[in-house]
Amino acid sequence: MPYAGDAPAMRRLTPSPMPGRPPGSFLLAATAAVGLVALTMAGCERAADGKAAPGADAGPTPVTTVTVEAATVPRTLDLPGRLASTRVAEVRAQVSGIVRERAFEEGSLVRKGDVLFRIDSAVYRAEVDAKAAAFDRAEAARVQALRQSERTETLLERQAASTAQHDVATAALRQAEADVASAKAHLARARIDLDYATVRAPIAGRIGRALVTEGALVGQGEATKLALIQQIDPIFADFNAPASDPSRLAARASGKEETEVRLVQPDGSLHADAGRLLFSDVSVDPGTGQVSLRATFPNPKVALLPGTYVRVRVAQGTVPGAVIVPAQAIQRSSAGVAQVFVVGDDRTVALRPVQAGALTDAGWIVEEGLKPGERVVVEGFQKIQPGMAVNPTPWHGARTAAASAEP
Repeated sequence: MPYAGDAPAMRRLTPSPMPGRPPGSFLLAATAAVGLVALTMAGCERAADGKAAPGADAGPTPVTTVTVEAATVPRTLDLPGRLASTRVAEVRAQVSGIVRERAFEEGSLVRKGDVLFRIDSAVYRAEVDAKAAAFDRAEAARVQALRQSERTETLLERQAASTAQHDVATAALRQAEADVASAKAHLARARIDLDYATVRAPIAGRIGRALVTEGALVGQGEATKLALIQQIDPIFADFNAPASDPSRLAARASGKEETEVRLVQPDGSLHADAGRLLFSDVSVDPGTGQVSLRATFPNPKVALLPGTYVRVRVAQGTVPGAVIVPAQAIQRSSAGVAQVFVVGDDRTVALRPVQAGALTDAGWIVEEGLKPGERVVVEGFQKIQPGMAVNPTPWHGARTAAASAEP
C-alpha cells in the first residue's frame, strides 16, 4: 500500500484529465502525434532517396562540340546606313492654269520627256498667236526701214539727199531691227509658256502618287508641286564610319584599292548584288567623330527603297590565323563578359572567359582565351555546370565558306 506521504508526488506524475474529456484521452492523442511525426520523417527519407537515385544512375550529360581551328577570314566592318535615291526631281507647275489630264500611272517607271500632266493651254496658244502677229508687224517695219535706208543712201551718193536725212533713215532701220528682235523674244517666251502647259518628266525613274487631280488650279502665284520622281537604279547608301583610321576607307573609296560593299538584310543574309564605294567626306564631324561615306548598289528589281535603314558591310582585307568559334558557342555573363565551355581531356567542362572580336559569316573571332585544338561546347551547355562530366559528340552545324582552314 502506498504511504500517505507519497500522495502529492503521485498527484504530480498523474496528468489530470481535461474538462469534458474522458480519462486517458490525452495519452492517446500524444501517442498519435508521435506516430504521425515518425511517418512523416520516413516519407521524407524515402522521397529524398528516390530523388537522388535517378541522378546517381544517370551518365555524363551529352553535348556537341567543335574543335577550334585557325582560319583565314575576311576582315569586315558593319556600319549603319540609310538608302537614298540617285536623283530626285520634284515635278512642279511652271505656268498657271487648270489641270486637264494626268497622263501617267502612279508608281510606274517613267522615261525622261514623258508627258505627265496637261494644263489648259488655250490662253497660251492665244498669246503665241498675238506675239507671232507682233513679230510679223515688226518684221514688216524693218523691211520698210531697210528700203528707205537704201534709197536715202543712193540719193546721198547723187547729192540729192542730205547727210541728216541719211542718218535718220539709218537710225529708223536700226530701231526696226531692234523691234524685230524684241518681238522675236516675246514670241519665244510665249511658246515656252505654251510648252510648259504640257508637264514632262525631267528625269527617268519611278514616279510616286499624283499630288493634284484633274480640275485643280496650279501655279497661281507659286510653283505647285505635282509629283515626285526618284531614280533608284542604281541606289545610294549613305553611312558613317569612325574616323580612327579614315585613310584605309578613303583609299578604298578613291578607287586605289579593290573593295566590296554588301548590304546586310534584317535576317542577317546578304543582298544579292554587291556595291562599291564612291567617296568619303573630306572632313570629320566634330560632334560624332565620324566621317561620311557613300556607296552605290545596283537595284534592277527595285527591291531597295529610299529611306530604308540598312547595315553596310565594308570589306577590309583578310585576317590570317584567326581562331573561329560558332556564334552560339559564346555566352555572355550578367556583366557582359564573353565565355565559352571548354571540354578537357578528362571530358569535364570548364567555363573560360574569352575576348571576342568581330562576328563573321563563319562565327566569332576569338582574339584571346582560346587556341587551336581545344574543344568548345556548341549545344547542350544549358544543362551543364563547370566541373561536370560530359559526353561530347561532334557538331554538324552548317558552316559557310567565309573561312578557310589553314594547313
